[in-house]
Amino acid sequence: MAQPSTIYRAGIQLSDIDRGLYESLQITVARHPSETEERLLARLLAYALYYESDLVFTKGVGAGDEPDLWSKGPDGRVRSWIEVGLPDAERLVKASRHSEQVVLCAFGPALPVWEKQHLPKLAGISNLTVISLEQAFLGQLAKRLQRTITWSLTVTEASLYLAIDGETLESAVNHLIGPDFYTRTGTHD
Repeated sequence: MAQPSTIYRAGIQLSDIDRGLYESLQITVARHPSETEERLLARLLAYALYYESDLVFTKGVGAGDEPDLWSKGPDGRVRSWIEVGLPDAERLVKASRHSEQVVLCAFGPALPVWEKQHLPKLAGISNLTVISLEQAFLGQLAKRLQRTITWSLTVTEASLYLAIDGETLESAVNHLIGPDFYTRTGTHD
């Protein structure tokens, strides 16, 4: 019998100074049994970094043809397609043909190898942004992971300041290719 997904409830006080966005986010997210804690946390960070009112979590790992997050327009077309991890370049190329904006929040121990293999193939896609999240930062968050997550996240000048359990963790958001991190729209409202 397959193991069920684990449900997490997250409350994020988001202060995205770069975008002038201040929101109190309440999220329920499922962690598939095959998903690592770091990947779950990367999905939550991607949600906050690219937050817009229509952005939702998809079935993710359980649905191979969907991204981790997306927003759709009233006509059903995908406006934002957001992936986390280290997907194959062809997946991102295909997504870029069918979405207004594609974002990859790359992370993982194999990131340097992935960059050498895939970034040159992706560099010419005008609606693709690739950023990387620091593995050590995700590891620190994973050590503190509980079923109820309470974060205060400040984003400014491509840096994250995340207050959790009375301490503030800091990390850079590294821009790899595509429209600059500062130009995140997330304002399709």
